[in-house]
Amino acid sequence: MGAKLKVAGLVAIGAVAGALTTMQLQAVARSTTSPLPLEELQQLAAVFGIVKTDYVEPVDEKKLLTDAIAGMVSGLDPHSQYFDKKTFKEFREGTSGRFVGVGIEIGMEDGLVKVVSPIEGSPAFRAGLKSGDLITKIDDTAVKGLTMDQAVKRMRGEPSTKVQLTIFRKAESRTFPVTITREEIRVQSVRSKVVEPGYAWLRVSQFQDRTVDDFVRKLEEIYKQEPNLKGLVLDLRNDPGGLLEGAVAISAAFLPSDVVVVTTNGQLPDSKASFKASPEFYQRRGGADPLKRLPEAVKKVPMVVLVNEGSASASEIVAGALQDHKRAVVMGAQTFGKGSVQTVRPLTPDTALKITTARYFTPSGRSIQAKGIVPDVWLDETAEGNVFAALRMREADLDKHLVQGEEKRDEAREKAREEARQKLEEQLAKRAEPPKPLPEFGSNEDFQLVQALNRLKGKPVLVSKTMTERKPESETN
Repeated sequence: MGAKLKVAGLVAIGAVAGALTTMQLQAVARSTTSPLPLEELQQLAAVFGIVKTDYVEPVDEKKLLTDAIAGMVSGLDPHSQYFDKKTFKEFREGTSGRFVGVGIEIGMEDGLVKVVSPIEGSPAFRAGLKSGDLITKIDDTAVKGLTMDQAVKRMRGEPSTKVQLTIFRKAESRTFPVTITREEIRVQSVRSKVVEPGYAWLRVSQFQDRTVDDFVRKLEEIYKQEPNLKGLVLDLRNDPGGLLEGAVAISAAFLPSDVVVVTTNGQLPDSKASFKASPEFYQRRGGADPLKRLPEAVKKVPMVVLVNEGSASASEIVAGALQDHKRAVVMGAQTFGKGSVQTVRPLTPDTALKITTARYFTPSGRSIQAKGIVPDVWLDETAEGNVFAALRMREADLDKHLVQGEEKRDEAREKAREEARQKLEEQLAKRAEPPKPLPEFGSNEDFQLVQALNRLKGKPVLVSKTMTERKPESETN
């Protein structure tokens, strides 16, 4: 059971990358200059009429039209989406970094929700939840059998409402209930620590509204503790992306002024753009330049950027820019490969259209779409290797992904991945215990972080002997 859930969780990385995409917010729809296809619209009206009058049960007209819009958009690519009232609210919560809930970062372990970390100051933190706690029930609902999304939705709710969590604490071999009052939570998308004298770790988990401010604050704290910093590890592993301006700002923090960070190209004139490492490309209207507070040493500190196949979109922009300008060594695994920009166009106060409007390119002109950033140094996840590497999905594996030229879907690779999945699950089923979960990013057991620090210190690095670049389909057919 644990093996299957772990496999499902790894595959879900693709879904996360699609949910939090590199995007821009723009005003409502433009008028089109091309004539409407009247015959097809008449067919749509005819189908609507037939369903309304002939279907076995009465149907809601508004739902029919909403479903038609959603179907039209979902047929474009994996990242275009129609937002109804509910999904638009969830989307805005995701980009703002604010939501109403109990305040825990979670994962899944053996079918249960695992507390990775309670958010400092949150209701869960005050209630005494600890890293490693397992949630077995949410109110009267058993967690086993729920997906992570389903569990999250049950823990979220309205402010000042209560939820009872049943906790199993392995370290104490006991189960106990905790009643928590929900409140607005502000997610910390940036974490950092000085790992050892002279060397620091800075993790960006996604690019939200407050990410740049949090990033600057964490870097200031690092330099207060280590004024003569010798090396910095920028950790973008499993960062699914977010706001484009955040990616430009964080790249600009480490790059010379005015160099190109990323370019975009699409059908509309304003989708053809070049974003540079200067304040006008990331500064909020009327606000001060948040990067002005950073010490000048940030521009020159030796750097390693850690990425993996869960690094997508905005995190790929940062990795690609620092790699192209030879500002940092990129280490880890080939990234997700989401090289497209989504624009959110409000339709009503409560609904919107998220639509792919451009592809983006690194400063050297590389398209990342369906390929990703190839690391300078390949690293396994653990000292023992990559248990689940063959199973991970990327942009190129998603249905209807944007293709490059004559690129075609690689059915052979899909078949190989499915065979690898079945083989791995069979192997895991024969084991007495499930494989040990991967260590928490930034912990003392984080193998990739240790290798990144070795690189910064000039020590030997345990480079992967098995990982190789996954070519786009057009290069493998």
